[in-house]
Amino acid sequence: MSVVVKPKLPLAVRVAAAAMLAVVFLYVIPFVIPSYLVSQFATVLAFAIAIAGINLVTGFGGAITLGHAAFVALGAYTTAILVVRYGWNPYATIPVSAALSWVAGWCLGFPALRLQGLYLALGTLVLSITVPPVLKRFDGFTGGVQGLNVGNPEAPAFLPLDDSQWIYFICLVIAALLYVVARRILSGPLRRALVGARDNQLVAAVMGVDRAKLTTATFAMSSLYAGVAGSLYAMIVGFVSPDTFNVMMSLSLFVGAVVGGITSLNGAIIGAMFIQFVPIWASDIDVSLGGLVFGGALIVTLVVIPVGIGGLGERVFIWLCTRLGWVEGARATRAGSEAMGSAQNEPA
Repeated sequence: MSVVVKPKLPLAVRVAAAAMLAVVFLYVIPFVIPSYLVSQFATVLAFAIAIAGINLVTGFGGAITLGHAAFVALGAYTTAILVVRYGWNPYATIPVSAALSWVAGWCLGFPALRLQGLYLALGTLVLSITVPPVLKRFDGFTGGVQGLNVGNPEAPAFLPLDDSQWIYFICLVIAALLYVVARRILSGPLRRALVGARDNQLVAAVMGVDRAKLTTATFAMSSLYAGVAGSLYAMIVGFVSPDTFNVMMSLSLFVGAVVGGITSLNGAIIGAMFIQFVPIWASDIDVSLGGLVFGGALIVTLVVIPVGIGGLGERVFIWLCTRLGWVEGARATRAGSEAMGSAQNEPA
């Protein structure tokens, strides 16, 4: 019988880890680094939300999607159009972007059920290819090739924050909330149903899992995450154009999910940092290095650490907790296994 390891950190360690993360995200990033880097870290948080959505539908649902830029574009243009054309408050557009992206994902989830594996990947890739030309076609509404100038939300006057710090904290709060939601989705029976339908559809059907409904709902939730990411991205950059949400963005988000760990929600922030900073640093050395670094990192990850950086970190964490004895339920399981084995070896 296998031993189920459930890490259970001591209270002091958990408090120290939470305090360290709070210091990094609430003080070091927004108040110590330059303003332009604060905006880049806000973009990292937005990309992390989109990558978390890919983790839901691909890592746990088993459906390969290469068209997430289309849903990011839907969220971004919803915010841009409502702000520019109708004078909405930019923060009020976030739930609208989420709702429209969820509906679009649900509608596209049904035909996607007829596709499997590479065929589904190609189908979603076609979606990502067709979105920019469609946005350019309706130039009277979307701004066409020129795009739309959304502007950056201003920080409230009563807070000692500049505009980049303010939007960073907005992204941080929304990313934290959606992280908690994803954790709840991937806990308990729903996670087992997703993984079961991904690994063995026949067994899942026998166990009563409605794969069609589950896959469609997962695709819709993943699209919602992408729409929220697009809405935040529009407010961070202050400008949207069709060429921003191209195939390269879809591929970059997918690469970020793989590098961070396709089944690791914690790895979403690592993948987002990779696609945001690594190409910039590589281009500073040589303009042609950006694509080379992307491809090389993807190959190295698939060959050396197929679980991704986040997945590797989680495995190291479990190993460390086991070595230190910070494990809940493992001893009892091991003792039960040993007792069962000794009972079987006794003569009748």
